[in-house]
Amino acid sequence: MMTCYRICMVSDFFYPNMGGVESHIYQLSSCLLERGHNVVIVTHCYGDRQGIRYLSNGLKVYYLPFPPFYNQCILPTIFPSFPLLRNVFIREGIQIVHGHSAFSTLGHEAMFHARTMGLRTVFTDHSLFGFADASSILTNKVLNFALADCTHTICVSHTCKENTVLRANVSPSLVSVIPNAVDPTVFQPDPSKRDPDKITIVVISRLVYRKGMDLLAGLIPIICSKYPQVQFIIGGDGPKRIILEEVREQYQLLDRVLMLGSLQHSQIRNILVQGDIMLNTSLTEAFCIAIVEAACCGLQVVSTRVGGVPEVLPPGLVYLAEPNVQALAQELENAIEDRIQDRCLPPEEMHNRIRNLYSWHDVARRTHFVYDKVMTSPVPDTTERLQKFNNCGRVSGKLFMLTALLNMILLYILDWFWPALSIELAQDCKRIQSLRQGTAGSCSPIGGTDER
Repeated sequence: MMTCYRICMVSDFFYPNMGGVESHIYQLSSCLLERGHNVVIVTHCYGDRQGIRYLSNGLKVYYLPFPPFYNQCILPTIFPSFPLLRNVFIREGIQIVHGHSAFSTLGHEAMFHARTMGLRTVFTDHSLFGFADASSILTNKVLNFALADCTHTICVSHTCKENTVLRANVSPSLVSVIPNAVDPTVFQPDPSKRDPDKITIVVISRLVYRKGMDLLAGLIPIICSKYPQVQFIIGGDGPKRIILEEVREQYQLLDRVLMLGSLQHSQIRNILVQGDIMLNTSLTEAFCIAIVEAACCGLQVVSTRVGGVPEVLPPGLVYLAEPNVQALAQELENAIEDRIQDRCLPPEEMHNRIRNLYSWHDVARRTHFVYDKVMTSPVPDTTERLQKFNNCGRVSGKLFMLTALLNMILLYILDWFWPALSIELAQDCKRIQSLRQGTAGSCSPIGGTDER
């Protein structure tokens, strides 16, 4: 009988915010629920969205009262988040804490507190970083601290794995590669939605520097001047939107460049099916789930050749270019000419190829193997854990050790003033405890009881 676990997904990035990490967490959690696991999601509050919410598929989400500080992440404080996170872990009977994204402050802090409590941790890295600039050096050191005693790490591509192993100084044997996927039942092609008199190029992305919006701003005037039948649809929002707006006005392209702003995930498919070509101008990508969704909808994909992108789609489904305006313009022109000459694969054929390549159920199955592995791994004692932090560097290692010791002291204080037995368990957790008396490790059905 398959062993099921109580899993807590933690990240600063979740709905109603939109992006690849958010989609990954939702889809993976949904499939794990279908496999019989009990999954809850912890993120920070979004406006007035606070407390416990239930999504339509029964997935429970804790929107903790921590406001975002910068780039949708909470302020890195480490210790103040411990009491509330400890309450959630105990209340839900969590066995595995699964953090997502190297940018997520809440994810790193949750894994650190979970290890202090003796829980297993898994981390999924969705990003690539450099090694030279100040921002990357700082982020890499934080990742080194976060993964020093993490039980296991998952990367979404082989390029991402190499990058993470070097940045965080972790053993390759503790890193697995499990790619993203796409839901083929949602991203169905519909050629009837396309404008037969136009060639529509779709861009759906956060409008930030890392996504190559400066390249897009230089590319739009070149393509629009050469192909009068081309129009752009741009979905997403961010600080670089002002640059694209300026390009529209400067080159009088208000009727050919449509800016949609922020989109809900349920709207993305309806936007994609209007397009002929999907354009990705990212400067760094570990996987890029957006191009998989586009190809699943039957769009030709033009993308920068960065990070793990060359691993994502097979030849014939993607045009790859170096991350500069000239190279992107050349590949985009090739895609446009192939579209004009009707040399592209039929949308249904592209859809069938993608649905056979990527499946969220397969991702959940492979993630379950990782959970089995971490649950059978030994829990390091205090001395071993402190030694791992000490190995992070001459100076930083001592600071990490001190932080870990202070966190242990804080746990003792919390156990004294707020004993675990005084924390009321969630309704489904109570039911599982009663079922597991004499049947440890068995799987209980997922309940949808509202416990508020």
